[in-house]
This record gives sequence, structure tokens and C-alpha cells, in this order.
Amino acid sequence: MVSPDISIPSLILCFLLLVIPLAISYRIKLQISRKTIDSVTRMTVQLGMVGVFLTYVFDLNNGALNLAWVLGMVTIASYTTIRNVELNMEKLLLPVILSFTAANLSVLLYFNEFVLDLGNLLEARYLIPIGGMILGNSLRGNIVGMGEFYEDIRRNENRYLYSLSLGASRYEALIPYIRKCLRSALRPTLANIATAGVVFLPGMMTGQILGGASPILAIKYQISIMVALYVSTAMSTTFSILSTIHTTFDEYGLVNKEIYREKGKGKGKKKNRTHWA
Repeated sequence: MVSPDISIPSLILCFLLLVIPLAISYRIKLQISRKTIDSVTRMTVQLGMVGVFLTYVFDLNNGALNLAWVLGMVTIASYTTIRNVELNMEKLLLPVILSFTAANLSVLLYFNEFVLDLGNLLEARYLIPIGGMILGNSLRGNIVGMGEFYEDIRRNENRYLYSLSLGASRYEALIPYIRKCLRSALRPTLANIATAGVVFLPGMMTGQILGGASPILAIKYQISIMVALYVSTAMSTTFSILSTIHTTFDEYGLVNKEIYREKGKGKGKKKNRTHWA
């Protein structure tokens, strides 16, 4: 069974549902109407372009091109993570890209080889959609994890420096913050895993069923992908924090304030290179 097509008039009718949140926003002055319209417009344009591009990518099904597409997604996810946690892009982009690549690509290729048992690991119809799901979940985890880690270090400066003054190594002083941020990063994924099938039907399972697959097959796919999402998020967040520590902390365990991108500072202004002391 093939899923029914959604015509352009039907899509317009779907957009009409937005009148409800826009009316709520107007009535109680939430001031998110413009942001809602902007976000939906950007989503529509971006997904429309991706749909056109992927049609050609799927038809070509060239392994190198498919891998390049995934690496492009990795780069964008890394950039988005650093931008959202308001850290210095120049200093952290490379270690975060390498962390995302090592964690997510290894899980993705393992999934295609040992779980799906594909003859071609770089098959476009599996590599790109599954890679997108894995990266999307890692992106959310990294934004929460990295954001909380560096904010906690800045907020608890005196406590951190006190641990160093007592003779703790850099890693010993940082481990409580690493534990806390990893718990926060993984908590949403664990909550989704625990409530899948009871509170909600996850996206992959729904897509499989709408595409005509049996519920049992859809469930097996969903269980597999949720395990992959959890593992990739745990790995990528851990790798991102550990790899950026080597860039943001000196040999004495002091963090450079230059890594923080302060709001309201002009691009042309010279930043302080002083350490916390």
C-alpha cells in the first residue's frame, strides 16, 4: 500500500491550522506571530529545496556524493551547536566537527552494516534519512550538554578554581560538571525511549506504517533507531566536551574567557585574552 499523496491545495489547508496558534499569540500578546510565520516559511523553503536535491541524489545514488551530503549535515549541525551555546566559533568548530563525525558516522555505518545488513553501506535512501535522524538528536543533546557545561564552569568559577587550588587535576575538577551536563543532554532521549509506544508513536514507526510496512516491522525499525539515537547522542556529546576542553583550557586548568561569545559585542572589537584567576 502506498501512502496517499498530499496535493498543494491540501498542503494549504494544513497551513490554515496555523491560524489557531497565531490567534492565541495575538489574543494574549505572546509576540511570537512573526517568529512563527518566519520559522514555518524557512522550514517550507528549506524542505522544498532538500526534496528537490534529494530526488537527484537518490537517483544518482553515488557513494561519494551520499557521504559528502552526510558530512555537510555534520558541518551544519556542528556550526548550529556552537552558535546556539554562544561560544567562539573559530576556536571550537573543528573539534566539534571531528566529534560529530567520529560519533555519528561510526554509529550510522554500524547501523547500516549490522542492523539493516545493507549490501551498500552508502545507499542514499538509508544513509541520508537515518543519518539525519541521528544527527538531529545529537544536535539537541550537544546544545543542552555543551551549553550547560560551559555555563556551569562560568557560573561556578570560584568553586572550580578552589578544586584546582586543593591539588585536583583539570579532569578531577571538571568531572562533576561533565557528569551533570551529560545527564541533562541524555535525559530527553531517555524519556522518549521510556514512553515510546505508550505516550506517543515515534516518527520512524509512524512513517513505516504510513508507507505500508507491517506494525511489527515498524516497531523493530523504531527500537533499533532509538538505540542508535541514544548511543550517538551519548558519544557525540562526550566527544564534543572532551575535545573542546583541550582547546578551551590551558595546561594549568584555567579556561580562556575568549571562548565565550558575549552578546552585544561588536565584531571589530578586540577581545580580552586574559584567563580567570
